[in-house]
Amino acid sequence: MIASQEILSTWRKFDDFPMETLAKAWFYKRANGNRQRDVSLMKEHRSQYGMSGNCFDLAIWLLDEFTKNGIEAYPIGQDLKTKDAHVSIVALDENGQRFLCDLGDQWLNPVLLDLDSEDYTNDKLRGFFPAAQIQVKPKGNRVELYYHRSSGKVSKQTYHTEPLDIDFFMEAAEFSQNLIKPKPLLECRIPYKNEVAHWEFCNWKSFLSTSEGLFHEQQLGTIEEWAEKINQQTDYDQQFLIETLTIYKELAKIKS
Repeated sequence: MIASQEILSTWRKFDDFPMETLAKAWFYKRANGNRQRDVSLMKEHRSQYGMSGNCFDLAIWLLDEFTKNGIEAYPIGQDLKTKDAHVSIVALDENGQRFLCDLGDQWLNPVLLDLDSEDYTNDKLRGFFPAAQIQVKPKGNRVELYYHRSSGKVSKQTYHTEPLDIDFFMEAAEFSQNLIKPKPLLECRIPYKNEVAHWEFCNWKSFLSTSEGLFHEQQLGTIEEWAEKINQQTDYDQQFLIETLTIYKELAKIKS
């Protein structure tokens, strides 16, 4: 179920890239015209401020890296042009086997999607998703992913695996970058004991998901405190964080 070294070497470049909506809100205030950043601009912002982006940003960037490295890949997604849109990338190895590469949900590793592959298993697997075992169950042009938590909770996610038309994909990306929700979100993968855990900042609360369970952290009172906390987890520029979190506070006032 593990991807080839060629796919993994590209994937590993993104190990410390969070998924977040902070860059979206920050750039929305600055952009004239299109609000979906191209890869060169994302790289510039990464260098200046440490930021990465939302699932569209990450998928576009990852697709570009696969293409540069000679790996066939394409975008997939569901609920596009809605508030629930999610996209990721499928990469093919030298044998044509498909692997789901989902930076938007902060997977640890790509996973095999092909039911007819001799490497396929529907057993529960560790090492692919933070704080959970996963099961992969392909069904035609869809695949069902099951997440088994240490608490006994099981959740399911369905991916549509047919390739997206690239023009439609970019239209959906632009739609997403113009849809600013009033609740800030950042998710990242961080070392914890002998595993890689999932840390999340969502709507002014933070928590850590590990194989030992879910740990809610102390709620902080000021934007500056949150900026320092997020900086500790991501190395994002603190002034960028203060500025962006202030935007979200203003959005919350407008929405209330």
